[in-house]
Amino acid sequence: MLWPRFMYRLTVASAAVFVCLQFVNFGHRSARAAEYDRPAANPRQSRSVVVAEHGIVAASQPLAAEVGLDILKHGGNAADAAIATNAMLGLVEPMSCGIGGDLFAIYWDNKSQKLYGLNASGRSPYKLNREVFKQKSLNSIPGRGLLCWSVPGCVAGWEDLHARFGSKPLAEILAPAISYAEGGFPVTEIIAGFWRGSAKTLAEWPDTAKTYLSLGHAPAEGEIFRNPALARSYRAIANEGRAAFYTGAIAQQIVSFSDAHGGYLSLKDLADHHNDWVDPVSTSYRGYDVWELPPNGQGIAALQILNLIEPYDVRKMGRGSAEWYHLFIEAKKLAFADRAKFYADPDFNKLPTAELISKEYAAKRGKLIDLARAATDVAPGNPLLSRSDTIYLSVVDKDRNCCSLIQSNFGGFGSYVVPGDVGFVIQNRGQLFALDDQHLNRLEPHKRPFHTIIPAMVTKGGKPWFCFGVMGGDMQAQGHVQILVDLIDFDMNVQEAGDLARVRHDGSAEPTGEPAEPAGGRVVVENGVSPEVVAALVKKGHQVTFGRGGGFGGYQGILIDAERGILRGATEPRKDGCAAGY
Repeated sequence: MLWPRFMYRLTVASAAVFVCLQFVNFGHRSARAAEYDRPAANPRQSRSVVVAEHGIVAASQPLAAEVGLDILKHGGNAADAAIATNAMLGLVEPMSCGIGGDLFAIYWDNKSQKLYGLNASGRSPYKLNREVFKQKSLNSIPGRGLLCWSVPGCVAGWEDLHARFGSKPLAEILAPAISYAEGGFPVTEIIAGFWRGSAKTLAEWPDTAKTYLSLGHAPAEGEIFRNPALARSYRAIANEGRAAFYTGAIAQQIVSFSDAHGGYLSLKDLADHHNDWVDPVSTSYRGYDVWELPPNGQGIAALQILNLIEPYDVRKMGRGSAEWYHLFIEAKKLAFADRAKFYADPDFNKLPTAELISKEYAAKRGKLIDLARAATDVAPGNPLLSRSDTIYLSVVDKDRNCCSLIQSNFGGFGSYVVPGDVGFVIQNRGQLFALDDQHLNRLEPHKRPFHTIIPAMVTKGGKPWFCFGVMGGDMQAQGHVQILVDLIDFDMNVQEAGDLARVRHDGSAEPTGEPAEPAGGRVVVENGVSPEVVAALVKKGHQVTFGRGGGFGGYQGILIDAERGILRGATEPRKDGCAAGY
């Protein structure tokens, strides 16, 4: 999860102030738009939809997309290309992902005509419990250092995905990333900005600085960056598989560092790690089946929101209207109130997942939505009565196997700690545990924390229709809904749906036990939401903030047009990425 480094908070006592600022901003946008006016039929798009017949890889960095496409061109399938792309992203976008983090995937296997879900998230150390934090007088889990470490699940996730669906040797799949790690690559613009913003914290740990500030500074746009230590780790994984990471030399380095710096991660924690193949869960939305993974992730929040808005004529409200945004925000509040209470590790709790995503439960909760006024106090429901920084990538191959994969360190460079000479940071995902003794998501030994990262898939008539995701912490489930409504209700194409301005609601209670602040939360709107709409939202009682930067997600999507036998790919204009096809 990588939140924007810049946020302009506006006083909303007078909506007129906000409107004036927006008009000034619109003037600048109009001048830029005139300078770069698209000759295409739809000037609202940042770029054309990528159309290809045989395969598409959509990723948040162009070199990573090209690496995956090369795998497809040389006979690899969606699983092979997804792993290759993910490995490359761990090199070129290290503040968002890497083998020190976790992974989730939804995979459509065309041979079996089935969807498969992979939960490759790791668990807390056996030796770490809530008493440790009490002894240290800590009321929450810090987001930096070794106390927020959990076992990284990514490498085991690669092996599980490859063992079940892969077709090429792992050494061949990882070879491009190894070559770039040794030879270097030019850093892209947006990634360079995030890197620069993290430089001060990266410098606090010698091994981290040696790895990511090897030039003496954060690499600027266009500078060549190399990571030979990561190349060595990748080569060990290519040769030895998961054993290199969980029991071999990499594991030894991680644990030796942990022991030397007061950490709690042990060799047993790494050796005992296993992932789970899980059944994706779904809801129907206007004739489409939308699939997410069950908790410990937040994917079902998107399904809950879709259930809550389905009874309304969203198309009549209009894209970008205050009526639509208000409905969406109020539905989000209800879903996230449940998220704060019920989303946790299912191995430790009996979770009411089926009830939460049922239409019956949505009908009862939906009665709380007031179309005229913003709610300021939203409590979780009782579903039993009704019986999260990141990369996302999407791959569809020539046989129409589809891989929706998301992978993350959590907050930027995760814990910001590189343990020795391994070439990657360990995630800070453990920060998302609650220290409340009564919370379902409370920290316990060998337990998975709540997760924000969620892949998605949409099927129609039992066949894959859309392979997509939106990265960005709490924005992810909100982004899933906005993209789907743009496609289904407003008849937009896959690129336009990603380009248009978004809104984000902040301030819901968190699964860490933190309360919602302020009352009712804040609506953060992106440049492009009209001043009239902002004024109308304020009139309905919303506290509105204008935001920019990375806080509105990072979208990739591939639509399968079975009628024409083609694929349509799109990427997020808020990132450096591209969709590449052949």
